[in-house]
Amino acid sequence: MRTRVRGWRWRRNPLRRRSDVVEAWTVLAVTLLLLVGAPLAGAVAGWWAHDDARAVAAAQRAEHHRVRAEVVGRTPDTLPSVSGREHSYRVTVRWTEPGTGARTATASVPAGTHRGDRVVVWFDSRDRSVPPPPDETAVWQHTVTIGACAAGGAAAVVLLGQSAVRAVAVRHRLAEWEREWAFTEPRWTRRRA
Repeated sequence: MRTRVRGWRWRRNPLRRRSDVVEAWTVLAVTLLLLVGAPLAGAVAGWWAHDDARAVAAAQRAEHHRVRAEVVGRTPDTLPSVSGREHSYRVTVRWTEPGTGARTATASVPAGTHRGDRVVVWFDSRDRSVPPPPDETAVWQHTVTIGACAAGGAAAVVLLGQSAVRAVAVRHRLAEWEREWAFTEPRWTRRRA
């Protein structure tokens, strides 16, 4: 039958070893780092990722332009290619810009679009079709993902550090026991060393 005494590693007694004290402080530090440090690392990384993602989205909105165009090309009869989560295919679209007249280009349009339908497409400065800039939902998804990964990574580093410290403490404890047994064994077994 096993009995447990809480806090025995903190009390002064002749059976307490230095490795016990190191292990007790390590448990306290690991608990504090897991409860405070990992969430804080996740929050800081998420905050940075949110600012970065918003800046990227704003830059893309400034560099790319949105056009409401009419599909003029022939839509394929086969299954569309997969880009991202939506099925889409590339067709020729036409739109009119004030001052420049009618323009045509090839753009990705959602599956199920037919000739004559009007779609919203995004182009860069050279009239190449580009995906739309991330919206606020995509920015928040990026933020939460980076924050969760950072918090998980910080927790993993803390737990790996704790296991390394524990392995060293166990190695020292076994070395202490070996030295003490080398001193005690001759008296118990009445053998000469």
